[in-house]
Amino acid sequence: MNWNNIRYNKIVKRVHKYRSTMSTLSDEQLAGQTTLFKQRLQKGESLERLLPEAFAAISEAARRILGLNPFDVQIIGAIALHRGCLAEMATGEGKTLTAVLPLYLNALSGKGAILVTTNNYLATRDYEEMGPVFRFMGLTVAVGCSDHLGTGFTNEDKKKIYASDIVYTTHGSLGFDYLLNNLVTASSQRFLRPFHYIIIDEADSVLLDSAQTPLVISGSPRVQSNLYSLANTFVTLLKEGVEYEVEDKKVWLTEEGVHYAEVFFQIENFYDEKYFEINRHVILALRAHALFEKEKDYTVTQEDGLILLDSGTGRMMPGVKLRGGQHQALEVKEGLKDSGETRSIASITYQNLFLLFPKVAGMSGTIFDNKKELEEVYHVRVVRIPTNKPVIRKDLPDVYFRSEDDKFCAAVEAAVEIHRHGRPVLLVVSTIAETERVSRFLIKNQIPHNVLNANNAFWEASIIKEAGQLNAVTVATAMAGRGTDIRLGDSVDKLGGLAVIGIGRMANTRLERQVRGRAGRQGDPGTSQFFVALTDEVVKRNQVDQVNKVLSGKYRCSDRKVTAIIKKAQNLEEEYAIRSRKQSMDYDKVIKKQRNLIYALRNRLLDGEIIPIQRFFEIADENINEFLLQHKILNAPIVNRYILDNISYHVSAANHDLNYQNKTEVARELKERVHLSFQQQKDRIGNEKGFNSFIQIAMLTAIDESWVEEVDYLQQLQSAVMGRSFAQRDPILEFENDAFDSYHKMEIRIKQRVVQVILLSDVYLDDQENLHIIFR
Repeated sequence: MNWNNIRYNKIVKRVHKYRSTMSTLSDEQLAGQTTLFKQRLQKGESLERLLPEAFAAISEAARRILGLNPFDVQIIGAIALHRGCLAEMATGEGKTLTAVLPLYLNALSGKGAILVTTNNYLATRDYEEMGPVFRFMGLTVAVGCSDHLGTGFTNEDKKKIYASDIVYTTHGSLGFDYLLNNLVTASSQRFLRPFHYIIIDEADSVLLDSAQTPLVISGSPRVQSNLYSLANTFVTLLKEGVEYEVEDKKVWLTEEGVHYAEVFFQIENFYDEKYFEINRHVILALRAHALFEKEKDYTVTQEDGLILLDSGTGRMMPGVKLRGGQHQALEVKEGLKDSGETRSIASITYQNLFLLFPKVAGMSGTIFDNKKELEEVYHVRVVRIPTNKPVIRKDLPDVYFRSEDDKFCAAVEAAVEIHRHGRPVLLVVSTIAETERVSRFLIKNQIPHNVLNANNAFWEASIIKEAGQLNAVTVATAMAGRGTDIRLGDSVDKLGGLAVIGIGRMANTRLERQVRGRAGRQGDPGTSQFFVALTDEVVKRNQVDQVNKVLSGKYRCSDRKVTAIIKKAQNLEEEYAIRSRKQSMDYDKVIKKQRNLIYALRNRLLDGEIIPIQRFFEIADENINEFLLQHKILNAPIVNRYILDNISYHVSAANHDLNYQNKTEVARELKERVHLSFQQQKDRIGNEKGFNSFIQIAMLTAIDESWVEEVDYLQQLQSAVMGRSFAQRDPILEFENDAFDSYHKMEIRIKQRVVQVILLSDVYLDDQENLHIIFR
């Protein structure tokens, strides 16, 4: 989209024209515009028609409250956000203020507007900075996450938060709240209202980097497995290239490996459904050894055990665990006691979460490179917004090295030379270990510096702000302090501005553009340069054969060849990330169909839908027929066991006179027992309202118990099907087929559980007419 188009410039001019009018209003009159805008909307006027006046009003409010006037390019960005676009706006262009305009406009509808960002610090900061502007204009605003670790919100707190006109929160908090909102057991406990409009700040991080891993809520423990240690032992006996293969960050058993597994575990068919748990644990152990590397993917501490490391930021993530048993497999690999699996209760990908919104917008400093993928997945237009002032930062050519040591030495020498003139320097690396390595070099050169390891977003922001001051030297991971502007100190511009030095090839060009964008904000001078080596992790991971040939001296290699190897490695890394995101979404497409059906059924029950009594008896009849089909031969113990497990705790003496060879007679007796037990439960409660509440709660209980089993199984299944790719099987197709079968089994479980809960629960009303249920 061409933002120089005269049509958009005309809108900006109209906003300025209305600004002239708004500037003459008193504070009370300006705030009163909100009521007038709402009234016009109620009379049928569109948000698009209101846009110039609403933008003018909220811009004038920002000037009065914050002393900020949006630039023309910020107004253009705001138009793009209102129209549901993903807007690339360079670092330092004022995305926080830009978002205020469309948030205000869309909140006028009364349906709410939400802004999500990557961490609690940014959400809380934006809420605190921009909240007074919205309140001045008569709108309510809230923050949906806490800046204090361990501080949570009750359902009542969340109701107030999400009832606000505008909500600032994180993508993780919103995702978990959506899942939790669909786990409530009474309509009064729901706290989310229907989704309407959302702006995603740092959209590349949220929609791309976070999209490879779904959100999963874990709950009660699973039955703990004793297979982790055995599977770990088995995997250590395997040889790569013989019993298993690793390719494209995937690992699978070869035919020889499958045969070895069948011999080792003494089973007939490794892929038979009854050996699912053995299959799963072997794949988890194999992945733990072949795909996860200590100090890169995780670290081990004496106090906290195994802690994951964020691959994008280098952050330690205490309390976060890999799903599906992978975390426990890693613990056993490292000789730790496994921490025990929990049951997955609910899950959703960020892709499908944001697709629930009728209108999605987003902004980031680097998103245009992934335009095609974002438009395909989220069905939104990606646009590039011009900068307020021309970018004069000099992006110097990359410097290539064959060895890690040469790269680090050259990068630090360059930083020391720049620092000698007083210019601020920001050295950016990929991991925590690398920040420490650079720090040691700087200490050796007696250079005072700050190190940001991306451990605390609140603390990082205060440090990164000062990275543009005279003589400042800062070492940081790529994402540390993201979202915080680096402003130049006095006279720094005359020295050439901030110098950004990137050390190592990063996973994608987006991250490198983010790093470069640290310098040169709002027309400031600055430079950026990357120091890259053949031994960088991204290169080794994707071009290991080529790298080994160069390093071993098997053939002469020109600088041009080194450059080509490194660039191809980064391209392969990005291609893998795209495939990984697509695979994550493909898996969740299958789960989504099931999730939508279950959530819709739950919502109907929560909203008071009463299941017809006749339908209950039909379900009971289906269960009885299924029972009779499963048993070719019937006798008193089998029938009585069925009655005790499903219908009543009292076995009638009349059962002894049944002709168990006559299944019609047995079916009739069981159905009569169902009617009798049902009536007894109804008599215990004594009134229609209480009984309907009991039926609703019983149905929800049966659905939730079975759905938790299904979600947990599907999470385990995703890991298991990856091991089937050696036989030319498509993991997604395998997952879809198994998930379909599993859903059918879940439907049977729900029907069985509905009858059990309704007929076997201990239920009564107390003196205050409160319903009490003790579930069987």
